[in-house]
Amino acid sequence: MSSPSTYYIPHEAKWPIVGSIALFAFFAGFAFLLNGGGWIIMALGAALLIYMMVRWFGDVITESENGTYSPQVDVSFRMAMMWFIFSEVMFFGAFFGALFYARVFSGPWLSGLGEGGAAATNAVLWSGFDYVWPTNGPAALGGEYAKMGWFGLPVINTLILLTSGVTCTIAHHAIKEGNRQKMVRWLLATVVLGFLFVGLQALEYWEAYSHLNLKLTTGIYGSTFFMLTGFHGFHVTMGAIILLVVMLRGTRKHFSATNHFAFEAAAWYWHFVDVVWLGLFIFVYIL
Repeated sequence: MSSPSTYYIPHEAKWPIVGSIALFAFFAGFAFLLNGGGWIIMALGAALLIYMMVRWFGDVITESENGTYSPQVDVSFRMAMMWFIFSEVMFFGAFFGALFYARVFSGPWLSGLGEGGAAATNAVLWSGFDYVWPTNGPAALGGEYAKMGWFGLPVINTLILLTSGVTCTIAHHAIKEGNRQKMVRWLLATVVLGFLFVGLQALEYWEAYSHLNLKLTTGIYGSTFFMLTGFHGFHVTMGAIILLVVMLRGTRKHFSATNHFAFEAAAWYWHFVDVVWLGLFIFVYIL
């Protein structure tokens, strides 16, 4: 047990080394798979990684419920989550930057627009190339394709994700009021909306590949579209799983009005995912 006046020192944990071994096996197996090898090593690494996460998070949950942590640990958790979300902002910022660079700089340069040697670049490399976004490049490597429109599934998914942000906020206020049952109900709605978003995005990808000929290989437009929306979909999936775990903990009478940082961390992450999607919807689908 810790008190407000004690400085908590974590005990020795074997899970970091287990996680390192799991990641090494996963990526080594993935490399073998890309070079014609089997998938068994990658699958074993993934299984070990999941096992490590379940056991490590289980230890942290047990320590939290037993009152092991002091207020100093709570501050450390909050700072760690803030830095993690900041790293995620930088992660998506890199892909948004690639989209901006392709649209504003490299595309016009190849068509001869802009200052400096843009005209010479167009004359020597891609004479006659007329840049219009979206593009699959001067060589049209991806062939004929159609742009993914903003109306339809993207609008529906936007409404779903915004609604999930509202339900998550209601659940947050519920636990702050000490109403655990209300928190669980609204978290369930959030989780359902999250997985519905992912399912509709999978349907959108099927539409892109089957009917629009829009693929990862469709030049800079296809690659940036799938990298941005794909990584965002992965984050939604992870966020929905985290919220599901928080909801299940709520059904086991975890959390109180004064001790529920695990929920707050999940809520911060979920609202971050919402904001990223709004940027995606505007800059990838509409503009």
